Amino acid sequence: MKPLLIALALILAAPLPAHAHPSQPRDLRELAQRHGIKIGSAVDVAALRAEADYRKVLNREFNHVTAENAMKWESVEPQRGVYTWADADAVVENARRNRQQVRGHTLLWHNQLPAWLTSGVADGSIGAAELRSILRDHITTQVGRYKGKIRAWDVVNEVVEEDGTLRRSIWLTHLGPGYIADAFRWAHRADPRAKLFINDYNLEWNQPKIETTLSIVKDLQAEGVPIHGVGFQGHLGIQYDYPGDWANVMRRFADLGLEIAITELDVRMVLPVTPDKLATQADYYRRALTDCVSVRACEEMTLWGYTDRHSWVPGWFEGEGSACVMDENLAPKPAYHALLTVPRQRR
Repeated sequence: MKPLLIALALILAAPLPAHAHPSQPRDLRELAQRHGIKIGSAVDVAALRAEADYRKVLNREFNHVTAENAMKWESVEPQRGVYTWADADAVVENARRNRQQVRGHTLLWHNQLPAWLTSGVADGSIGAAELRSILRDHITTQVGRYKGKIRAWDVVNEVVEEDGTLRRSIWLTHLGPGYIADAFRWAHRADPRAKLFINDYNLEWNQPKIETTLSIVKDLQAEGVPIHGVGFQGHLGIQYDYPGDWANVMRRFADLGLEIAITELDVRMVLPVTPDKLATQADYYRRALTDCVSVRACEEMTLWGYTDRHSWVPGWFEGEGSACVMDENLAPKPAYHALLTVPRQRR
């Protein structure tokens, strides 16, 4: 070998000096590997089936997924005793084939309940004792079906109001506050290895909601109820300040021995889109991941959809949108690239 080629080979083979920075990750899956966390996306099951480009990017970028709607009660049991598992199964099977773990969402919520249940409670044909039995059977059936296939379940979702009181749902009204502990016990019995979470929105900054949720967790732990984590939904908007104390709030829950997850992250903006708004959005996404990786107990950051092609935001927030890290054509936005710049932290 010529001397010049020998020298070049030695240079290429030499280890990087201690101060050198490795290249940025190529994609979000590699970013997750470097940080030692799960980075996921909610899955639109219709797009998963029908759009090859959506499916390809989902499976390339993420090591964790959540069914956006396919595991909600109205989806899996639209008629009493008649289960429709095809959509939920499709999410779980696609995840298995693509080395993705799964978050189950959600076992108990006040929204997206089947009409037969809400109407039965409203007209009195379903009383409290029967309602409790129905809830137990629902949780037991759904968790049991996916035993060993779901890493974590959002067992109870949005059970605290903005003022810190317990939400006046049909569950609280007819079953009393003990329904929360029951739900966790039933889920644990159906799959003892699954991580069980309480999940809520505005938990990043709303002090009454934070304090009440902390109290719920402490009470459950004191009763010996199996609860393993807390989920911060993370539905942010650039017209509001970034929740600057988020990492410290995470630590308060982590100090109780809980796993932390950002479960539904998106960052919406008032339209139209401008470069300045995209830059602010990118900063919010970057800060969210930075907060997560700064807390040892934070093991997951899931986006509530990765592309503006399939985003819940425009349908819920009039005049707002562009909340995801990729646009309608699946092109990465500044937010996507900002995530790749988050440095690895000692965990």
